[in-house]
Amino acid sequence: MAKQKISMPSSMGGLTRYFDEYKSKIKISPGLVIIASVIVIILVIILQIFGKRWLG
Repeated sequence: MAKQKISMPSSMGGLTRYFDEYKSKIKISPGLVIIASVIVIILVIILQIFGKRWLG
């Protein structure tokens, strides 16, 4: 049986690379995302505990 060697181009190797950079007009810092997440979690916990009394 003959051995067949299949070689890929060494520079790409099946991966697609994108060189276009997208810059958004809205920039949110990672710290702000963490703070907003913590606030939402606390709000959900408070509503789970007291929501039935407040909202009926």
